[in-house]
Amino acid sequence: MAVGVLALQGSFNEHIAALRRLGVMGVEVRKPEQLDGVASLIIPGGESTTMAKLAEYHNLFPALREFVKLGKPVWGTCAGLIFLANKAYGQKEGGQELVGGLDCTVHRNFFGSQLQSFETELVVPDLASKEGGPETFRGVFIRAPAVLEVGPGVEVLADYPVLANKLPDQYRGPEPDEQSSAATSKVIVAVRQKNLLGTAFHPELTADTRWHSYFLKMGSELDEGSSKAIIIPSTYPGFIQQPKIDLPIYLP
Repeated sequence: MAVGVLALQGSFNEHIAALRRLGVMGVEVRKPEQLDGVASLIIPGGESTTMAKLAEYHNLFPALREFVKLGKPVWGTCAGLIFLANKAYGQKEGGQELVGGLDCTVHRNFFGSQLQSFETELVVPDLASKEGGPETFRGVFIRAPAVLEVGPGVEVLADYPVLANKLPDQYRGPEPDEQSSAATSKVIVAVRQKNLLGTAFHPELTADTRWHSYFLKMGSELDEGSSKAIIIPSTYPGFIQQPKIDLPIYLP
């Protein structure tokens, strides 16, 4: 079965293109009934408040929550990670409806505005061990969130160092007022909990398809032996050796 990509707003076309490079069909999902025809779902990056309003308009939240509860693989990137989180910190006035299911607290726009967007090499040992390739992955962060804390069933796949004084007081430690302004801490930028995967960055904006391959194999792991399991052709390895492409960050 095809992989669904929530196509309300954001980088859904880029995810579909990445899936195509792996020989897998990605289909746009905009209505609840379209979820019945896909084995797994990617919730892309974009503007999370806008995406939430459109999802509410199309009555998608009940169907998305049911999709998660059924144990089908769901991957949220950037705004999609916010959607999947059980709790979101720093929301706009009035809040934002969440799909939930991922036992974590996400800080919305933790890394700042569009002007603070950046790229960096992330250490990803679990990804490298399963998909091959280098021990690092080029993380593209655009108005990105960060995970502040996770529950016991959540596996941390990547983190990123930040100044401790960027964290909300309750996450800085027992004596935040006495911490040096130069003290460093870490925030989490990639997690997995059973059928749920979340990345604060945008793998779909790079030439490296290993996160997509990793996600596709989650379906096979969770549904081994089922006719719904996604089979990745052996001719499409998860890591395709290509020259590194530093994509521009487009500013308004």
